[in-house]
Amino acid sequence: MEETKIEVKLEAHEHEIGSLKHRVEELELQNRSIQKLDISVSKMAVNVENMLRELNKQGERMEMLKRVPTETGKLIKAAIITALVSGVIGATVTAVITLL
Repeated sequence: MEETKIEVKLEAHEHEIGSLKHRVEELELQNRSIQKLDISVSKMAVNVENMLRELNKQGERMEMLKRVPTETGKLIKAAIITALVSGVIGATVTAVITLL
């Protein structure tokens, strides 16, 4: 009888060991999937960070481009005012010289 009990227990243990092996294999597969997911998320975070830096650089470039027309307008106004003042001064000097 002892042998029969031992055989039954051994068979139960073998069944349990088989079940545990199966569960461990499933856990290893899940662990690999989680590791792959972790690597993908890390890569994605780096890509998002790089995109954010590039977006900030583009924003700075846009601000510079917005300033160009304003600065050009200021230069044109200054040139026109200089030309007008020079013309007025030249006309005044010419008028003064002709009167003398």
